[in-house]
Formats: sequence, structure tokens, C-alpha cells
Amino acid sequence: MINVGIVGGTGYTGVELLRLLSRHGGVKIKAVTSRKEAGMPVADMFPSLRGCVDVAFSSPDDSDLKKCDVVFFATPHGVAMAQARELLEAGVKVIDLAADFRLKDPAEFQKWYAMEHTCTDLLAEAVYGLPEVNRDAIRKARLIGMAGCYPTSVQLGFKPLLEGGKKLIETDTLIADCKSGVSGAGRKAEVGTLFAEAGDNFKAYGVKGHRHSPEMVQGLTAIHGAPVHLTFVPHLTPLIRGIHSTLYARILPQARDTDFQKLFEECFANEPFVDVMPAGATPETRSVRGSNYARIAVHRPGNGDLLIILVVEDNLVKGASGQAVQVMNLMFDLPEQQGLEIVPLLP
Repeated sequence: MINVGIVGGTGYTGVELLRLLSRHGGVKIKAVTSRKEAGMPVADMFPSLRGCVDVAFSSPDDSDLKKCDVVFFATPHGVAMAQARELLEAGVKVIDLAADFRLKDPAEFQKWYAMEHTCTDLLAEAVYGLPEVNRDAIRKARLIGMAGCYPTSVQLGFKPLLEGGKKLIETDTLIADCKSGVSGAGRKAEVGTLFAEAGDNFKAYGVKGHRHSPEMVQGLTAIHGAPVHLTFVPHLTPLIRGIHSTLYARILPQARDTDFQKLFEECFANEPFVDVMPAGATPETRSVRGSNYARIAVHRPGNGDLLIILVVEDNLVKGASGQAVQVMNLMFDLPEQQGLEIVPLLP
């Protein structure tokens, strides 16, 4: 049995971790921290967990995190890097769902997150938490920087076209047109995510630059083995959960005879949580709600030179907490699908 701690259990990714881990079967939840809610039973804050989670929130200063085998950080950026070293020295593995260990360049981290990175040696060691790309490295890691929600969908969508230095598409004109539900903004009071503001509305944001852009470029460059250029535009939709990414790529002349449907099917044939849809399909966000699946469809309108890849995922599951549990399973040599074989919710 794996002893698990969660730092920051009061947000959406925290409660999603609790939901998934409570029915995992191979873990025991030892500590869930919150300074503000210390002493309160978790199920009092989240009645959905009544009868499933029987621990109370504890202060980080009084918790048993060092007695855990693995600690998840479901916290704002900057928290994990302040505590990771002490936990690692105690033999605890760390999985950070924020951005502290995603970007390899400390200057890029400071530019996009407006804070100095305080443990660059650990940053160099950290493994990027995207199983479909880094599965072998994840198995051996003790520190994981989880992939972001948008970057998960974008990297999975472009992976079959780029991996191993393939010369199939123009790599300097990639476009990611992505939409997310409001839970991606976190569980906090903010005018832009109020129901009266986000409901019955649709808008782009971060058009001049978004902090997920360097993460995507870093990941796609690693997949391809050469530099890529990506234009990324996120949008806020009146949904609670879900990401829908529409990706565009120009086919190179020498690749016009490629069977792209077959290429995608073969690339993800052995991936338990990536579903390549039949030719002509258009996946919907509701088809993955509450699950750890990403569904992908590839289109080539008029058999021309433009590829359109559609990717949907639940931003709180495959885009965050579910993928973190998938990573934990790999780190502890458990079945990768354990605790995650959840049928999506419909309607």
C-alpha cells in the first residue's frame, strides 16, 4: 500500500485527486494539507467524498508528509519548489501539478511566472509528466513536473506527426486553437469566472502570449528533436470541465501520400488513455467528462495540404489529476490504468 499526501487539497485538482485516489485500491491517503481549513474533515468541505475519504485537513507544519511514499502538490505555482527538496531528502517522491518543474530554463520560468526559481538543480533532475512521451523516464523518477492541461492536448495531437524527426509537416507554422472550461482557472473568487461573466459567453485570452506556450514549444521540440514554432490561442468557454483543441499543420510535398489516419492509429495503438477516433469523427468534450481519456480525430479537408487534428480531454483529469495518478502508477510499478478505468459521464 502506497502512503499518499496531498498539499493543497481544497482546489479543483486537489478534490479530483481525492476522488480518484479514494477508489484506487493501492493507496492510503495519509495527509491532506490546508492552512486555512486545518482540522476540518475533508468530507465536510466536499460532501461528494462522504463515505470515501475520512481524513481531516492538516496544517503543512503538522502533517505527516515525510512519512508518505509520494506527495502530490495541487498548489499555486511556487509552493512545490519551496518544499520539494526536504521531501526528496526524506525519500519521498514528489509530483507537482503546478508549473514549478515543467520548464527547463529558469529564465523562462521567471519570465512567465514572475518569480525566481529557487532550486534549479532539482529543475534539471525533474521529469516532465506526460506518460505517452516520457513513460520510461517517469518510471525511474523521484520528481515529476506534470504537463499542463492545454499542453497535454497539443502535444498528444502533434506527436504522431513530429516524433523521431519525421518530415511530414511544416514545423514553423503550427497552430493550436484551444478552448477550456472555467475550472481550468482554479477554485478562486475572480470576476472573469463568475457565472454572470463566463456563462453565455465565449472569448479568447492570452493572445499576446500565454504561459503554456513555452511549455508546448519545449515539449514539441523534444518530441521532434528539432525546433518548432507554434501559435497558441486559448479561449474560455461556458463549460465547467473540458478542453477542445483544434490543431492545424501544413503537409510537406513529400508527405502528401501519407495515410495520416493509419499513422495516428499506429502511434497510439498501445496507449491505454488515448483513443484515435474513426476517420471523419468529431470528438466532443462530453465524451471524456470525468475520465482520463483523450480522444483524437485527424482530418484532411478535400485531401488537400492542410491537416486538422481535434483533441478533447477533461482538463481536471487527463489534463491534471488523472494524469498525475497515471504517473504515480508508473513510478511505483503499478498497473498504469489502476484507479483510472472510469467511464465518462453522459449527459
